[in-house]
Amino acid sequence: MKILRNVLLIILAIVLISGISLYIAGDNMYKKALDGETLEDVIAEVMSDPSYVKYEDLPQNYINAVIAVEDHRFRDHGAIDLIAIGRAIYVNVTTFSLREGGSTITQQVAKNIFYINETNPVTRKSAEIITAFDLENKYTKNEILELYVNTIYFGDGYYGIEEACQGYLGKSATEMSLADCTMMAGIPNAPSVYAPTVNPELTRSRQEKVISDMVENSYLSEQDKNDLINKLDKYYENFE
Repeated sequence: MKILRNVLLIILAIVLISGISLYIAGDNMYKKALDGETLEDVIAEVMSDPSYVKYEDLPQNYINAVIAVEDHRFRDHGAIDLIAIGRAIYVNVTTFSLREGGSTITQQVAKNIFYINETNPVTRKSAEIITAFDLENKYTKNEILELYVNTIYFGDGYYGIEEACQGYLGKSATEMSLADCTMMAGIPNAPSVYAPTVNPELTRSRQEKVISDMVENSYLSEQDKNDLINKLDKYYENFE
């Protein structure tokens, strides 16, 4: 019994030391990424981009589509989503894969702005979490979602929803139809696969997943879903 207790204490000490070391490494990466600026300074620079689109100018259907497919508990959790993390661990362990990630929209904002080129995944994840807590402390959910859609990569060299809409749709992000909204919300998950210029069939498959998630989260009715899916054949003629 004494041996077991000592083993458990050693394991606990190792976990604690590893956690502290990981936090320090992540915090140092965050400070290095700021490069002497404050978080507010960096965010202000991002928001000053001419193609930046404000939250209130985005179609509500697009906002709903992004939340439904990327982080449906976005407005209910903080910087991290413990439920999503637990699910990701379970799926990855039981399938012997890295199928689930568990990152929140806020963590993705942190990655997009600060850590997109970092190669150490463990330290980067720690830095993302630390940055995400800072973002949640200083910005509203609407502002964070706004940052997300303006910094995410859509493929074909397009960063942000405005560039992507101009490139793929020939229109402003403010003019997106419901079909546009559901298609654009699906692309960032894997732009090299889901961009409509790559494989429209896969783009459509991903779009239908977005639509189903919107129904599941009560953003669309079944009738809305059926009506929209029935229009997709004609919609995709634009990408042939």
